[in-house]
Amino acid sequence: MKHRILIVEDEEKLRRVIELQLVSAGFEVDQAGSAEEGLRLADRADLVLTDLRLPGLDGLELIHRLRRQNAMLPVVVITAFGTVENAVEAMKAGAIDFLPKPFSMDHLMTVVNKGLEMRALRDENRKLREELGHRYAFENIVGRSTAMQEIFGAIERVAPTRATVLIAGESGTGKDLIARAIHYHSPRRDRPFVKIDCTTIPENLMESELFGYEKGAFTGAAAAKPGKFEMADTGTVFLDEIGDMPAAIQVKLLRVLQERQFERLGSTKTRQIDVRVIAATNADLRAALENGEFREDLYYRLNVVPLNMPPLRDRKDDIPALVDYFIRKYSKELGGRVVAVSPEALQALWAHHWPGNVRELQNVIERSLVLCSGERLEASDVKLDPSPRYNHAAEEPLLPAGMTLEEHERSLIRKALEQANGNKSQAARLLGLTRNALRYRLSQMGLEG
Repeated sequence: MKHRILIVEDEEKLRRVIELQLVSAGFEVDQAGSAEEGLRLADRADLVLTDLRLPGLDGLELIHRLRRQNAMLPVVVITAFGTVENAVEAMKAGAIDFLPKPFSMDHLMTVVNKGLEMRALRDENRKLREELGHRYAFENIVGRSTAMQEIFGAIERVAPTRATVLIAGESGTGKDLIARAIHYHSPRRDRPFVKIDCTTIPENLMESELFGYEKGAFTGAAAAKPGKFEMADTGTVFLDEIGDMPAAIQVKLLRVLQERQFERLGSTKTRQIDVRVIAATNADLRAALENGEFREDLYYRLNVVPLNMPPLRDRKDDIPALVDYFIRKYSKELGGRVVAVSPEALQALWAHHWPGNVRELQNVIERSLVLCSGERLEASDVKLDPSPRYNHAAEEPLLPAGMTLEEHERSLIRKALEQANGNKSQAARLLGLTRNALRYRLSQMGLEG
């Protein structure tokens, strides 16, 4: 399909010369002698060439209006008044390039082709963003259960804000998807989303990975390098498995959350940063806090908006929809052979405990589809991972009959204090706690600390 160029120029002869050049190069051309006429023709243009000095509305106002009409439309300014000030104003208004008269036709064609390439890239980026946004739309994060609908409601409320979010849940529950959904439903959707897996970065490299370093900061630092927080500026940082972050880095992260400032390794220059932080953990951060492994002030800074992802065993109502989603996804990749699941296969999936949560279900469906020979997934095709430890544990009650977890914990602490004759340090050792952790539990229970 031919590209259409709109020429907005009050000099008729120049319009005609430019038109002839563009037509000979294979373009379709529209002409306008004023900004007002140009605005009427702009809807079908792929690129606009405009003079700055026009009768009626001037070129700068035309650019502003074109940007409001279609922000993706590239505009090239042509003018005899080729001062730096005019160029700067035109670029600020949204022009992609500036051609002072007189100019060669070769120069003009270079600028036009560059502008069309830029538009193609913008269109491609927009499509990619739309695909990403669709991927993390709620309808593509499968969850019809009450628990997941509550999660979706929380996302809708928190996404437009810059509030820090702490997502807790077992491995495989979809914490990463929820973090991305928050980002792609926020005003930062077009800005970077940078994921940092705190479990995979060695402790001695974590500071330089997160905050960057200057040349010569350490052996091998041949050039300065920005960290992941700088890369995410104006966007979102997702700190996965935040519970594994070393104590020394926790201090620096706290400063980023409080003051939006940091220094690169080996630098004294303080840098400002504008990032939204989303953190996730499959660990009990409260327990880590009590044991002195996680900073209390950082915990409360992260836990502004807590989201607790339910395990799959607690939302089994979602299993049929998830199975259908994964069958459609993987069957298509495998040639579209399997189109349904039998009631017996669904019952086998329903009865499983799912210690690996949705990730385990996804793997089971993919594996079963590979082994399935028919058009329907049967119970014999479903290959589940055994979970004997769970089955054995499920036969035995975890708590004494008629006693809640809080009552049982209170009972254990009282027994430990009795055995230790009231010595809190000795009682803490009997319970496998630190003295501070024991004092914290005593105060939470309303007992004398």
